[in-house]
Amino acid sequence: MPDKDTDKLLDELIQGKTPEEILGQNGVLKQLTKRLVERALEAEMTTHLGYEKHAPEGRNSGNSRNGKSPKTVTTETGELELEVPRDRNGQFEPQIVPKGRRRLEGFDEKVIALYARGMTTREIQGHLQELYGVEVSPSLISNVTDAVLEEVKSWQARPLDAVYPIVFLDAIHVKMRTNGHVETSAVYLALGITKEGNKELLGLWVGESEGAKFWLNVLTELRNRGVKDILIACIDGLKGFPEAIEAVYARTKIQLCIIHMIRNSLRFVSWKDRRAVVADLRAIYTAATEEAGLAALQAFRAKWDAKFPSIGRAWEQNWPNLATFFAYPDPIRKIMYTTNAIESINSSIRKVTKKRGAFPGPESVRKVIYLAIQKASANWRNSIHWWPAAINHFAIVFEGRI
Repeated sequence: MPDKDTDKLLDELIQGKTPEEILGQNGVLKQLTKRLVERALEAEMTTHLGYEKHAPEGRNSGNSRNGKSPKTVTTETGELELEVPRDRNGQFEPQIVPKGRRRLEGFDEKVIALYARGMTTREIQGHLQELYGVEVSPSLISNVTDAVLEEVKSWQARPLDAVYPIVFLDAIHVKMRTNGHVETSAVYLALGITKEGNKELLGLWVGESEGAKFWLNVLTELRNRGVKDILIACIDGLKGFPEAIEAVYARTKIQLCIIHMIRNSLRFVSWKDRRAVVADLRAIYTAATEEAGLAALQAFRAKWDAKFPSIGRAWEQNWPNLATFFAYPDPIRKIMYTTNAIESINSSIRKVTKKRGAFPGPESVRKVIYLAIQKASANWRNSIHWWPAAINHFAIVFEGRI
């Protein structure tokens, strides 16, 4: 905590000054930062030489101060013109502003934070110029954000738990430049619920378009990273998806996302019939038992098949994978039959991707989405409050597997 003398000194420094004179490009804050850094550099030189400036111990010591060199460094509040001390033997290696470094601590983090919000390199360049008077090139910003890629690689390759009770598998789509053309690419996401009831994003993968063959590669990678068993996989209605899961995790139960089924069903329905169709579909998936749900489906077909035959037929064809959740109590059902858990992640990702016309390549996609995920995960609750009861239920249903 600042003492009274410090408060008095600060009051004297800012008394009568405008915000521009305090925070502007040549304001008090910048001058104080310059003085503070230069004093720190002088202190480092004293430590290096072993004696204070002008101290008699320095005579015939074999090394001494040898003037200063100008150096411009970029900070999160603008550019600083510093005077960096030199020693006669050329052995001084400053720590606060290392040789060859042109950015102070904190600048890179600010750039990465702006990038995580979905700003393009050009937008970040303009933002830094407008607010701080800092001129940086797009290539510098790219170099700073490229440092995230090593972190992404480590995160993507990390070992995973042996068993996940529930895993949500979904994909979102982004625009990306490929061979000079803008094309739609899929970003594949796998969200696991751990045995402790915590959400964990297992990885992200960038592919040309969503397909069961790519999902097979994703699932194979999960197995290679240590995932030996998945009790329940919650997925959309992509053709061939259940077969891809069965090829890697033969004992995994499949749950098709009810929300995806409803959306697909409503593509065939006129606006005037939508409310009634939705209500009748709701009677199917909110039924107390699978038998009651199947009876509601038959009632739906009797009422709507003449007008919308493809809806009831699709629900009946997919029933074995749609009805999985009926075997579980209500709290588990709600988390199973929709992909809401992963949709919330998708929403966070779309907030940062919608501002971009097209990504220059897959590395840019990985950087932006990884940072968005890290930002979103900071707000995740530690665990699902009803999870202890759920895990006990799983232990009985999936005896010996958890």
